[in-house]
Amino acid sequence: MRMMGKIAAMASILIGSVATPSVGAAPATVVRNIGVGDPQRRAVLDALRPEIARDLGQPVQFVVRVLRVQGDWAFAHVVPQTTAGDAIDLTRTRHAERLRAWMLDGPDVYALLQRTGSAWRVRDFVVGPTDVAYLAWPDAHGAPPALFEGAD
Repeated sequence: MRMMGKIAAMASILIGSVATPSVGAAPATVVRNIGVGDPQRRAVLDALRPEIARDLGQPVQFVVRVLRVQGDWAFAHVVPQTTAGDAIDLTRTRHAERLRAWMLDGPDVYALLQRTGSAWRVRDFVVGPTDVAYLAWPDAHGAPPALFEGAD
């Protein structure tokens, strides 16, 4: 019985130390959706646009599905379209072969951006993934995993 009491006491201490933040610890940064009118929205999309335009070989604008920020990290799920608002013809892009081979799941773009100073830069992106490509980004880039929760 005495041993069980010691084990319970040790478990209580361990659980308490894990569950209770230490004094002076910085609060966790909250994941926040970037809505229309938020100044960060334009900055993030302006950083992403040239990368995607270069990848697709044409100027683009975005329909935003998800745009969120956590600290100095941003995650975007966007659908590029022409500047006239038309769908991108993927058969006329470098992704045409992937499309023919059923290795492209539409025009959706998933992107990870990081803020350095006041500028956002694209760390990684994928066009039309057939799987959840961003699952590896926390390990690959050090991005916070909470940024991607519920992103699909």
